[in-house]
Amino acid sequence: MDLTDSRIAALYDIDNPGGADHDYYRRLTARLDSHRIIDLGCGTGLLTVTLAGPSRTVIGIDPDEAMLTVARNREGGERVAWVIGDSGNIGDARADLILMTGNVAQHVVPADWQRTLTDIAEGLRPGGLMSFESRNPTVGAWRTWTREQTWGTRTTPSGRLTEWIETTEPDEHGTIVLTAHNVWEDTNEDLVVTQPLTFRDLDQVSTDLAAAGLSMQRVMGGWQDEPFTEKSAVMVVEACLTLEPRSRDGAAALSEARCAIGTLAQRAGRRLG
Repeated sequence: MDLTDSRIAALYDIDNPGGADHDYYRRLTARLDSHRIIDLGCGTGLLTVTLAGPSRTVIGIDPDEAMLTVARNREGGERVAWVIGDSGNIGDARADLILMTGNVAQHVVPADWQRTLTDIAEGLRPGGLMSFESRNPTVGAWRTWTREQTWGTRTTPSGRLTEWIETTEPDEHGTIVLTAHNVWEDTNEDLVVTQPLTFRDLDQVSTDLAAAGLSMQRVMGGWQDEPFTEKSAVMVVEACLTLEPRSRDGAAALSEARCAIGTLAQRAGRRLG
């Protein structure tokens, strides 16, 4: 992938502050009592550093060196192991929890999607859990990403910036192409960033998880356990590691039992919390 311009990377946390989504992932980490956590596609590490703590090993993986530079230099950055790369760098991590936050799942192109899920499954311990969010395609958020609705000018540390975005309609895979224009007024430089984003519906997500050996445990329509409906802007997914049907022996049963117990414990924690 192309390296993010350092001027844009410096604005990322301003444009994408922590909120209810970060609160959810922190609650999930605590309630599962996770000790080994991987944040895949961690970006600038705004959430990642808050997951670190005593008796926790936190690894942040991202393919963009400019974003990781911000992550390494932020307060608390020394508590995280930062890795330049993608899901192929997870390896046999035996992680308790693997996250893809900030709609990272949509940035994984169709050609790499199944491999990414398989890499995640292979990096989880038996009974380990993954969680991510993705925009609900039935809402059609991309229809509001037009020049007219996104045009704006602001002052940044690098000078006055005029910016807007435009998109294509989804192709047969649900992939749009987003084009972001960043015009630096002092120099009239138009920095154009183009990236694909894939919108997957719930049925496809469930099928793809199963093909990777992951069992969907819960899907929510928001960050406070809202039920998922066709009108939900986001789907928040939790999935546990399972084993291949041909390997369904005592180890498989134990793995799925651990997954179920962990999920039930999380639900009980929410009722009591």
